[in-house]
Amino acid sequence: MATLAAVTAALESLAPLRLAADWDAVGLLVTPRRESLERVMTCLTITPEVVAEAARERVDLVVSHHPLPFRPVSRLTTATGPGRALLDLIHAGAGIWSSHTAWDSAAGGINDQLAHRLGLTGVSPLEPDTELPLVGFGRGGRADDAWTVGDLAARAAEALGVGHVQIAGDRSRPAGQVGIVCGSGGDCIDQVIRSGCDTLVTGELKLHQAIEAVAAGLAVVAVGHHASERFSMDTLAERLAGAVSGLSCWASRAERDPLGWL
Repeated sequence: MATLAAVTAALESLAPLRLAADWDAVGLLVTPRRESLERVMTCLTITPEVVAEAARERVDLVVSHHPLPFRPVSRLTTATGPGRALLDLIHAGAGIWSSHTAWDSAAGGINDQLAHRLGLTGVSPLEPDTELPLVGFGRGGRADDAWTVGDLAARAAEALGVGHVQIAGDRSRPAGQVGIVCGSGGDCIDQVIRSGCDTLVTGELKLHQAIEAVAAGLAVVAVGHHASERFSMDTLAERLAGAVSGLSCWASRAERDPLGWL
């Protein structure tokens, strides 16, 4: 077993909460029943399947990338999906921790991992942290000179194990300097363009964001929100288990991408 303090300290070391966006909800969101923890499960999102697994496996702490709750709540009832999930986890004695955008930005966090999975070189933050220049918002790196946008998209699909990706822009042009923003990177097009990137790899973007990007000369590869982040929860579980002795830690086995292809 390990203390709650030891586990949260290790999580803070892996993804310092000071790196999180100011709008985010990070850290300990629900206190577990016990101060001594034995079983910790990571996941991307708290879904009904994840809640059922946590209860079945007697999980003490769920480390969920996407926070729950995310916004302040005025009531906690079973009338909503998030309310049911929270009440069921509390009833099972499980707490909730989220690193969210801190894990996105951390050294060795999601954007770092994704950039290296794609084989980019010279990887560094798109917007470095003021105190720690090796961490910060997004990542940028250079694609091989021979790679087109289409080649990069194919590498992303293979690296993440997805059958389809979306491409906005000319897929035959050089991929060039590549920006990495996991999750909903369509909201960050201006920042990616200012950083000098030719191509953006992200999770998802909206129609008008795609039009805006292409009009500004930025190609985009969208791999799906789930696919752009879920792989890192396995890494987080492995690192947490290695950092805290006496802890059983794993990534949810029940979690699935809620969106599929027909």
